[in-house]
Amino acid sequence: QVQLAESGGGLVQAGASLRLSCEVSERSFNTYTIAWFRQAPGKEREFVAAIRYSGEVTYYADAVKGRFTIFREKGKSTRYLQLDDLKPEDTAVYYCAAGSGPERHRGEGAMDLREYVDWGQGTQVTVFS
Repeated sequence: QVQLAESGGGLVQAGASLRLSCEVSERSFNTYTIAWFRQAPGKEREFVAAIRYSGEVTYYADAVKGRFTIFREKGKSTRYLQLDDLKPEDTAVYYCAAGSGPERHRGEGAMDLREYVDWGQGTQVTVFS
């Protein structure tokens, strides 16, 4: 089981940047992929970005490619999501999640919400124009 805690959300103007953090508490010897999802009011939860356990392989939704960056610092358990050039349509609650399935299957399913078992409580990002 993995415990996750997000932070770093806020209220910003379009074009601004934010850095979200996902503090990961590891209680398992399994390796796992960490992903960020987001959910806007009245919409389904959608994939944003994911990073494999090694930190060397990443995945992005088309809507955020070139603007968002997922990364981890070597030797640290925290994963980050850097949000640049924010747009009003990025407004949502952002969740981080952990799943071991993508690790077992060499990345397959890394963008699939169903592959993630452990979830954080979410952090609100609001972008105004």
